[in-house]
Amino acid sequence: MIQSINNRSTLFTTLMLVACVVLFSSFKTNPKPPVSEPIKLGFIPLTDCSPIVMAKELGLFKKYGVEVVVTKETSWANIRDKILTGELDGAHCLYTMPFSVYTGVGGKAGSEMRIAMMLNVNGQAITLSNDFCGKVGFKQMNKVTPVVAAKLKAEKEVTFAMTFPGGTHDLWLRNWMSLAGLNQKAVKIITIPPPQMVANMKVGNMDGYCVGEPWGGVAVKQGIGFTQIASQDIWKDHPEKALVVNKEFSETRREDLKKVMKAILEACIWLDNPANRKKAAAIIGKAPYVNAAADVIESRLMGDYNLGCNQGTEVYTDDYMLFYKGGTVNYPRKSYAIWAMAQYVRFGYLKEEPNYKAIADKLILQDLYEEVAKSMKIKIPTDDMKPFSLTMDKTVFNPANPSAYLKVVKR
Repeated sequence: MIQSINNRSTLFTTLMLVACVVLFSSFKTNPKPPVSEPIKLGFIPLTDCSPIVMAKELGLFKKYGVEVVVTKETSWANIRDKILTGELDGAHCLYTMPFSVYTGVGGKAGSEMRIAMMLNVNGQAITLSNDFCGKVGFKQMNKVTPVVAAKLKAEKEVTFAMTFPGGTHDLWLRNWMSLAGLNQKAVKIITIPPPQMVANMKVGNMDGYCVGEPWGGVAVKQGIGFTQIASQDIWKDHPEKALVVNKEFSETRREDLKKVMKAILEACIWLDNPANRKKAAAIIGKAPYVNAAADVIESRLMGDYNLGCNQGTEVYTDDYMLFYKGGTVNYPRKSYAIWAMAQYVRFGYLKEEPNYKAIADKLILQDLYEEVAKSMKIKIPTDDMKPFSLTMDKTVFNPANPSAYLKVVKR
């Protein structure tokens, strides 16, 4: 009896071992493919988050075979921190932020964030409070400084706001001050997240601000300020937002990143069809995204700017917010990165000139963009690294010689 039980136990053990070997061999010869984590892309509630949001809404990420989660973030600093830690794989981001952070202007020096492609040009504005209404008109640059001087004399302090140190809005604001002949050290410049601009203006925390739409148009609609100038008046077709990604993500999931870029490029093409902008405005305006009136978003997306302060409407025909423009928008140009870093020297953020070209080479994935664009038969612009000037400031900037520019440009 005891011998019979031992035999059955031995047989059971043997069968279990054989089963384990077969099962292990099955795993070894037919490994289950790894499941990729969903890609997390952040955005700030601004109209120019449209390429990422519409790629999601139109099902383009799925079309190209990637699962993407889009998350609404509260500030550019939040975006910066989450990209650097990998909590976000990428985001709709100020195109100058990677250079600001790397050079130590807007973060820990040496921290790397990578630019995969550009998302849009134009579509930002400088809004002034009603204190300036009737004293400074649309694009009347020569009238800004006298009014500021009078306010300084009466109130002792004048405050302007931008959204991130070294960010695009910071640079447009400081270029505007330079064009107006305004001493930047005479006023206070503070940092406010984009969606909080209008509320802060309403309670009198600042006299003016620079930010992306719709927050210029919303201030006009609410009657708390007016558009003194649009960023495209300062520099037509200036670079604005980019798809910025985590360094490790760009290196370990390169194929997935290419799929993400293809989806966003297709969304950019869709957005530049005027017939689609009404639909885009309705979607972008919803609470999970920008959470603003669709009619304000739509009118400025179409180039129709109600300026406020009884100034009427300014109609932009070929230089309103654009997302594609035959592929000229999306190419990440190194010359623009060098220009931005030269502004950091110009306006006192950096005491010494950085190694412009080396930083641009490190942080801009130009080869990756070219690979993606060619696969979609999108034309690659040929104007990078050539001299250029802004629309209002005619000082020629040669990306091969930023030092020469810094010797002659107004501070």
